[in-house]
Amino acid sequence: MNVFDRTERGLLSRWWWTVDRPMLAGLLLLSIYGVVMVFASSPPVALRLGFSSWHFVIRHALFLLPAALCLFGASLLSPRGVQRLAIGLFGVAFILLVMTEFAGYETHGATRWINLGGVAIQPGEFIKPALVVLTALLLARRPGLQNALPAILLSALVAGLLLLQPAVGMALMVVALLSAQLFLAGLPWLWVASLLGGGGVAVWQAYLWFPHVAQRFDRFLDPASGDSYQVGMALRAVASAAWFGSGPGEGRLKTMIPDAHSDFVFAVVAEEFGLVACLVLLGLFAFIILRGLQRTELVSDRFTMLAAAGLLIHFGLQAFINVSVNLSLLPATGVTLPFISYGGSALCALALGMGMFLALVRKRHGTAAPP
Repeated sequence: MNVFDRTERGLLSRWWWTVDRPMLAGLLLLSIYGVVMVFASSPPVALRLGFSSWHFVIRHALFLLPAALCLFGASLLSPRGVQRLAIGLFGVAFILLVMTEFAGYETHGATRWINLGGVAIQPGEFIKPALVVLTALLLARRPGLQNALPAILLSALVAGLLLLQPAVGMALMVVALLSAQLFLAGLPWLWVASLLGGGGVAVWQAYLWFPHVAQRFDRFLDPASGDSYQVGMALRAVASAAWFGSGPGEGRLKTMIPDAHSDFVFAVVAEEFGLVACLVLLGLFAFIILRGLQRTELVSDRFTMLAAAGLLIHFGLQAFINVSVNLSLLPATGVTLPFISYGGSALCALALGMGMFLALVRKRHGTAAPP
């Protein structure tokens, strides 16, 4: 039974019949999955920090309301509305990013957060989806890569500000997203190889210039070279996973992982809910990404294709990096698992990004929906 009749012409009715409902359902399931995982992973962390065991669960549930409003509100927009939202979001996030250098506070050795009216905000999370849309807008103004320079300069400016915090992982994410969009805009394969080489040089320079990056790489390559406790415990949790895990609330290794509710929530999924739950979660991510690619293939507008693809790559790349860190396939980066890890800024920013994606790929005149 459908909520709205096809003959209705209201805003919500048009939205319901044009939005990709299977993908929307996938994101909803992912959010519900996230609440369960924060409930399972956060109590030991909260007690260790002197809070009540429900502290992070309640806060995450409260974050879901603005995140849902961000996703729903953004998905109502037209492509022109998405452009305007991205420009406004970029402007606000950029100002806050600059302010963070002077008025932000430090956590885990980086000044990434700023307090506004008692609410802690991480501007770097919000500037990424906005930058993806602006990059697509700049590249779409002229054929091929004729307008690539402004997009490159804008991304370089944002990456530079992120490196000042320092937020090396976010800066590299900005570069990776720009590279993907340049490739989709027509970058020759020779230049793709050059970009990959340049990325390797960038990682090497980050290793030389930022001591915490060097420590993470050293611990990744040789766990005995430093404190690899958290990554080691996460890998043990994943390795110990049975088909159905130890059961909800029965995990023991999660009590020893300081960031079990955020960066290493996937390890908690493995320990308590088992390999089957991990495969279900990965399958849900795969469904959203593949469905998104299917929808992106149907758009004919250059801006819409570049923006939608960039937003989807952001979502998928973040999930890939987080799971890889939990499996000790990549050095620790501080990247959260989309819609699953505890957090306010990351959750709302990802919701905005996926809301803009849903808006861009909504069924419009001249396009068809996949079955």
